[in-house]
Amino acid sequence: MKRPPAYWYKAKKILSKRDPVLRKIIKKYNKGFLTTKNKPFFSLCRTIIGQQISTKAADSIWLKFEAKCNKKINPKTVLMLSSRTLKSAGLSRQKVSYLKNIAKNFNNKSFNVKKLKKMNDEDAINYITQLKGLGIWSAQMFLMFNLNRSDMYPTGDIGLLRALSLNYKKSYPPSKRFLDKISNLHAGYRTVLTWYMWRS
Repeated sequence: MKRPPAYWYKAKKILSKRDPVLRKIIKKYNKGFLTTKNKPFFSLCRTIIGQQISTKAADSIWLKFEAKCNKKINPKTVLMLSSRTLKSAGLSRQKVSYLKNIAKNFNNKSFNVKKLKKMNDEDAINYITQLKGLGIWSAQMFLMFNLNRSDMYPTGDIGLLRALSLNYKKSYPPSKRFLDKISNLHAGYRTVLTWYMWRS
């Protein structure tokens, strides 16, 4: 049974009081919540594959990638597959090299997910982005969906920016001043804001 993060219900109450726009959206999508995907390597592969392409294209490539891995998505499997095999799943040369690199770092334990648990958000983002192919957005997605951090605000995410523009009736893309204002209003629980904006 999937459960929401420990902070979820408290955050909904606090943010509903602070923000009438968000209150309406929370009411409308009251049933759902953020869930965790407790497979770090799996999550990072998914992130790499989804970079800079549509969700539909990413899903299609992901299914082919899963098939090549015989549904065993772990570092050893990815390292054993040839680059040509991975490319035949629809992956670019660059993404193949990123996946191989992440698999190598997991395999030889030079990247340790347990360390992230002790780090604050900023240090965790710096640690993740040392892996080639993972930028700030990818690190934020990982912290959000894998570790369920409560205060992620991925302003590089087009979906979030579009939703903010729409819901708060601002031009697109929203100004930095407006983004900062929203950031301050939801500080502490910006993951919850982001999740509901995506839903909307």
